[in-house]
Amino acid sequence: MQQHDTADLARRLARNAEAVCRYYLSNGRREGRYWLVGDVHNAPGRSMYVRLTGGEAGRGAVGKWTDAAEGTHGDLLDIIREACGLTAFPDVLDEARRFLGVESIGPSSHHGNSMQRPPTPDALPADIDSSPDTARRLFRASRPIRGTAAETYLRRRGISAEALWDADALRFHPNCFYRVRPDAAGLALPALIAAVISLDGAIAGVHRTWLDPLGRDKAAVETPRRALGHLLGNGVHFGRAADTLAAGEGIETVLSVRSVLPRMPMVAALSAAHLAALLLLTGLRRLYVIRDADPAGDRAVEQLTGRAASAGIEVRVLSPRLGDFNDDLAKLGVARLRASVRGQLAPGDAARFMGSVRSARYGG
Repeated sequence: MQQHDTADLARRLARNAEAVCRYYLSNGRREGRYWLVGDVHNAPGRSMYVRLTGGEAGRGAVGKWTDAAEGTHGDLLDIIREACGLTAFPDVLDEARRFLGVESIGPSSHHGNSMQRPPTPDALPADIDSSPDTARRLFRASRPIRGTAAETYLRRRGISAEALWDADALRFHPNCFYRVRPDAAGLALPALIAAVISLDGAIAGVHRTWLDPLGRDKAAVETPRRALGHLLGNGVHFGRAADTLAAGEGIETVLSVRSVLPRMPMVAALSAAHLAALLLLTGLRRLYVIRDADPAGDRAVEQLTGRAASAGIEVRVLSPRLGDFNDDLAKLGVARLRASVRGQLAPGDAARFMGSVRSARYGG
């Protein structure tokens, strides 16, 4: 079972080879078909090169790397091991799952310890059948959120109607199947469905949040949030970005900021690892990074800020007073949140993005 799991993780990493390099080898850069960096420990330089294109197997396979100075070579799992300083192979697999946002299949095998390591805070479980086509079918089968349990759930989290006025990426499915295990029978539950959009505008995946029937909270299941499709580099978009964009982790966190900046285009990357690997739009001039106040959030901010700055994009970090901006909205109130965010904006952006919006489609 572990051999199958390892092969599946290796394939998923290979499909996202550049995102892996951007995250774990952030001191490097892409040149043509390769990612160039100093060594597997992320030192600056050009002696190590990682293939970003190629087949799934063989010497020229995508994800294979060679360090010309050291005479060493390996694959993307080796990069994760060395970059994180891991020694136990199960720990390498756990870190790969955390980055990809998938959960372990079967019991852990940590050197005779049958206890499974607790999931990291930004883990985002995914289904075995996680193709973009499946995600697109689910999104098409869903309906707009107005008047549904999904709208109730978001409004109970303090999200304003203005934040949702053009939230076309959000939909509601009244009977979305939830399975405890891939081979278990499905339980039909209402769910908030969010479309994950690639840079070319295509639906690359969906994110599901299962809800209780009245939308008062998330459903009482083990993993009420799950991903489907290809998330790395992509995100849930609100509004169309031109020169300015705000990017954060969770949907509720991003929509909390949008409750006081309803005119600012935003994207939810859905986890800290995915935020760090977010693909940036061509022509972007200013990026606001919506920070979650935890170690994973700080690392994501550092990674994304570095990449954006190297691309000539001005970066400003929006920091919450509490754990995240939804905490700020729920516990401090919208007036204090607005004042806090206003003080962190570039000159002129308050007037540009804090103005009220109305939409006949949503009803203001």
